[in-house]
Amino acid sequence: MKYSRLLLITISFILSLGASEAEKAIEKRIAPVGSICVEGQDCAVAAAPAVQVASTASLPKITLSEGSEHTVKMLNSGPGGTMVFDPPVIKVSVGDTINFKSVDLSHNSASIAGMIPEGAASWAGMLSQDISITLEKEGVYVYQCDPHVMMAMVGVIQAGEATNLETVQAAVATKKSTFIMNADRLDNYLSQL
Repeated sequence: MKYSRLLLITISFILSLGASEAEKAIEKRIAPVGSICVEGQDCAVAAAPAVQVASTASLPKITLSEGSEHTVKMLNSGPGGTMVFDPPVIKVSVGDTINFKSVDLSHNSASIAGMIPEGAASWAGMLSQDISITLEKEGVYVYQCDPHVMMAMVGVIQAGEATNLETVQAAVATKKSTFIMNADRLDNYLSQL
């Protein structure tokens, strides 16, 4: 009974706004929050603040992270966009430990078959759980969040030298074909090595 009265009050309020006010309220809620400015476009004419998409040639190279323990956060939203690992690309020494922290719910970290060094141990963390891995083999490790891989929630770790980079790059096209957004994210990450 309480909810019926609340519903009637809400409907009365919306009707009192008039159709144009209600439409404006709906438009405001579903309006884009910005625009994307792709390199090569005249970004000055964009109506909303633009997000510059960098070319892979201009991305800075990642330097070796200090220490033997490294933390990667699993996030819904972070510096690199939505559904990201932070940092998304790191260079570490062989034998270092990576601690994946479940900051936001419903994420995990799982290695991608064919995109880790040959003979390296694979891993697959549980949803919403922290996981720590130690990288014993030299090379490039590409990993994903299983429920959000279609959104290109991937990350890259280089342990020691990038001995398997060509093998990983050969597998990128197949992996990217499963992405429904952020199609160049993995290429951008690998270009930073």
